[in-house]
Amino acid sequence: MGPKKRKVVTAWPGARERRSGLSVQLQPGVGQGAELEPEPRGHLQQQLPEEAPVTSVYFNKVAHRRLSSGFFNRPCVTLAKEFLGQVMVRKFPDGSEVKGRIVETEAYLGGEDQASHSRGGKQTPRNTAMFMTPGTMYVYQIYGVYFCLNVSSQGDGAAVLVRSLEPLHGLDTMRQLRSKRRREAGKPLKDHELCNGPSKLCQALDITKIFDRGDLATGNEIWLEPGPEEISGADIVSTSRIGIGYAGEWVNKPLRFYIKGNKCVSVVDRDAEKVKD
Repeated sequence: MGPKKRKVVTAWPGARERRSGLSVQLQPGVGQGAELEPEPRGHLQQQLPEEAPVTSVYFNKVAHRRLSSGFFNRPCVTLAKEFLGQVMVRKFPDGSEVKGRIVETEAYLGGEDQASHSRGGKQTPRNTAMFMTPGTMYVYQIYGVYFCLNVSSQGDGAAVLVRSLEPLHGLDTMRQLRSKRRREAGKPLKDHELCNGPSKLCQALDITKIFDRGDLATGNEIWLEPGPEEISGADIVSTSRIGIGYAGEWVNKPLRFYIKGNKCVSVVDRDAEKVKD
């Protein structure tokens, strides 16, 4: 069979076209608890292409270089793990910013993955971003109300769900944005409850469908910056994804990743943590 023809996608200005699809295959035994092993974090990061820095001030006033397109151009499982510890920045029209450290992600591997919106390799107007260049945001709505943020990776239809953030900056703004969706009589949100779920973080950062197909590497309203510290493999828990009971054998595959011991993780898997120990 000849190579698959490249699909050309037209999107709003700033969106990018997906390069040739690269296959992401689970190694034998992944469904039984094994996981794909990426190259060491430092090795991968050293090979990223050099680009002109775009900076944002973070806590101690040190200017951090935003993560460029090279960071996103890697296999889905690897990218899902590399996301952990990186800082997501949301800049509002008035110039103010909120920031949160990514502490939980899920990998969706494209056509073969029965839990993915792109299962079977089907491309639709809704999931087009999953087939675009790595680093493209895929924002979709659930229950007709809430939004979830994914980021495309290598592999046709593959993307990483950003599941939870640890709030770092602009917590009052996050709390105000979250309160718009909550009952007036509800208990005040604790800091670790502001972004401990995919829809919660989208509310707290005011991420809506308008960001769908946007470029996380070059956008002016949402981007990623290197985290304040390295996350080692020993800090990462691998377990099953949430809310995919319909996905057959894919239900138990360890494609959810989170930073062990972080209070902002949405759902903790004690059994998986024991195996990690």
